[in-house]
Amino acid sequence: MSSPTSDSHVEPADENLPERDDLYANPGLHEHEWRPTDVDPKAEKRAERQVATLFGLSAICTVLFVVTYFTVDADDTFAGLGAQNLAFGLSLAGALLFIGIGVIQWARKLMSDQEIIEYRHPASSSDEDRAATLEALSTGLAESGIGRRPMVRNSLLGAAGLVGLTAIVPLWDLGPTNADVTDNPPFPGSGLENTIWDKGMRVVRDVVGTPIKPSDLQIGDLVNAEPEGLFKSPEDGEPLEGVALQVGKSKGAVVLVRMEPDEIIPGSGRENWSVDGIVCYSKICTHVGCPISLYERTTHHLLCPCHQSTFDLADSAKVIFGPAARPLPQLPLAVDGEGYLIAQSDFTEPVGPSYWERG
Repeated sequence: MSSPTSDSHVEPADENLPERDDLYANPGLHEHEWRPTDVDPKAEKRAERQVATLFGLSAICTVLFVVTYFTVDADDTFAGLGAQNLAFGLSLAGALLFIGIGVIQWARKLMSDQEIIEYRHPASSSDEDRAATLEALSTGLAESGIGRRPMVRNSLLGAAGLVGLTAIVPLWDLGPTNADVTDNPPFPGSGLENTIWDKGMRVVRDVVGTPIKPSDLQIGDLVNAEPEGLFKSPEDGEPLEGVALQVGKSKGAVVLVRMEPDEIIPGSGRENWSVDGIVCYSKICTHVGCPISLYERTTHHLLCPCHQSTFDLADSAKVIFGPAARPLPQLPLAVDGEGYLIAQSDFTEPVGPSYWERG
């Protein structure tokens, strides 16, 4: 077999083959097919009514969401599921679904139906292209027909506006502020600046509710605790339930820590707030309200797992690292006649995340 050389024979091109440009001829656009709504005014009006009806159904679903919020109790059940949450999910899903279907129908049947070609262009558009784009956007807005279809436009705006209520109405659950509940609180601990803690209330272990004596804690121990009022109301001796329980737990949760008494640096006026080296602080981080209990016993540092705010429990829970803006509120402790830890009073400052009224 001989190797190819510069003198190798090359077959001439077939003269019968078509030119290359003919192999990839532009197929062009197919003949435009008009939609029924493009040629039949009755079909167009019928499509408008369909789209407006879909937007109206969305509005009805939103109204059902609001009605459910005020009429269905959070404790009610349906087929083993929470009735209120089920109704919330179905009504909100319907509100968003009907808006989506309505917009799709609007685009398919009523918006301008034209085939266009867009050629590739450099990444940086020229001024002419930018002007053309703005003109195309204006043309598209005009061709959508929103200006000349008031039924579609108004029903869409009404449905979309009502959907916003699904985010606004649940804010009612934030409850009254401290100014509204000072004279007649709906349950213990109502208001931004109050908790369920009160003078003489025992500190009990979380979950089980057993009271705590100073001798129950060893040096270095950290105990998650709650106010006894969650388990035994001062008024009738019954445990709290429902909203009252959740509010009480959310603001009353604390941590007890025992250290050597001489390691404690008491704040001004807090010299008698500890008992035998036991100090008590709110468990709610002052940054965004995460529950914290990650304790480093040798340094007495308490770490929030959410954003790493770190508090020195030996020094009035001052912030030594992280985004928290103020120390953890401290609960003043004492011992009752039976030797159990009790609160001297409620917290002297609001617990939880900082808000604008605080100095």
